Amino acid sequence: MKRKTSVSHDEAMVRRLRKDPGFAAEYLKAALEDDDEPRALLIALRHLAHAQGIARVAKAAGIERESLYRALSVHGNPRLSTLVAVTRAIGLKLTVEAA
Repeated sequence: MKRKTSVSHDEAMVRRLRKDPGFAAEYLKAALEDDDEPRALLIALRHLAHAQGIARVAKAAGIERESLYRALSVHGNPRLSTLVAVTRAIGLKLTVEAA
């Protein structure tokens, strides 16, 4: 009997984001609300960019592809302008509300 190969959490998330665009907004919103893990936003943006294609997102955001990879990497520290450009490129926007 052949076993199914397991899929990493990152790959599973990217697949879900590709299949369900409505889920993307909720996923990004949940990442913004995560007070315990400040890197959650960066992880969510990385998943969203991979789901839509890094090259396409980079072009739409006006950022070099390599720079986008670096900014969204595990050790990345993107500027606010990069975050805003990427969220716009994926069809979303960052918002703020009273706590």
